[in-house]
Amino acid sequence: MKLRSTLSVTEARKQLFNILEDVSTPGVYYTLTEKGSPKAVILSAEEFDSLIETIEILQDKKLVADIKRAEEAIKKGEYYTWEEVKKKLGFKNKQEFLLRDKDRKKYKTRTKKKK
Repeated sequence: MKLRSTLSVTEARKQLFNILEDVSTPGVYYTLTEKGSPKAVILSAEEFDSLIETIEILQDKKLVADIKRAEEAIKKGEYYTWEEVKKKLGFKNKQEFLLRDKDRKKYKTRTKKKK
C-alpha cells in the first residue's frame, strides 16, 4: 500500500518530526510543494536505497535478461526445492547442512605488552 501525502514546504516544516515518523512505515512518502508545484519527496532511507538498487538492476541488461530466464525456468518447473538440493548433496541431518562463514580455527586476541 502506498500512502502519498502532499504538503507545502511551510506545512512540512511545522510537521517535520511527524513526517519523519510516518515515512518509517513502508510505502508512505510525502511530496512537498512550493507555490503549488512539487519540489521534493520525503521517504525513508530504506525505501530510497531500495529504489536506487532497483534502478541499478534495471540498467544492467545482462542481469535483467538473467532474471527473465530464471522466471521462465520457474514457470516451467525447472528448479529444485531446498529439500531436493539437500538430498542431491547427500545431507542426512540438520547439522550437516548448517553453513558457517568461518572455519573451526580458534582466534586469539592480542594483548599489548606493557613497557
